[in-house]
Amino acid sequence: MTRSLPENLLHERRAIRTLTLPGLIRLVTEIDDNGPISHRRGSLQGAFGDLTAGQLRHAIDVARDLGLVHADEQAPDRYRLTVSGEALAEVYDTAARWARARQFPDTSTDFVTRVQHTLQLRSRSPQAFGSSLEPSAPHQVLTDFLQANPRVLNHTDARSAQERAEAGRAA
Repeated sequence: MTRSLPENLLHERRAIRTLTLPGLIRLVTEIDDNGPISHRRGSLQGAFGDLTAGQLRHAIDVARDLGLVHADEQAPDRYRLTVSGEALAEVYDTAARWARARQFPDTSTDFVTRVQHTLQLRSRSPQAFGSSLEPSAPHQVLTDFLQANPRVLNHTDARSAQERAEAGRAA
């Protein structure tokens, strides 16, 4: 006998799965760290040379759908973070700091993988966080972000072939 999960937990797990797409993590943190991406020829591919065109397009589409990135074809700054995008960048930074301090999932893990594994802990076991240093920092910022951004929780997530490909390691 299988028990179904409560609707809110299913929405949260889908949101976490979307927020941990490597291309999305890269896009949000790149803009957060280095500022808006301009229209200059090659600036987009230059910043994300290790992502395929499909992975990058998917990340941009998801970011726009979730209201994380403002894209303006006419403005000099083609892609810039919205307030929600800036809040998500803080979630990613907090998760990465938490993971780095604990060498999670291991000592030689990159930023994207740390963020993915840390946020996915929340979807596997809400009680997975905990230590005397930061008892629930990633859990709390993620919860705060999801509460402040219901659009992310309510985003319908039909797992496409592109998302399955994107679920791999991008960095």
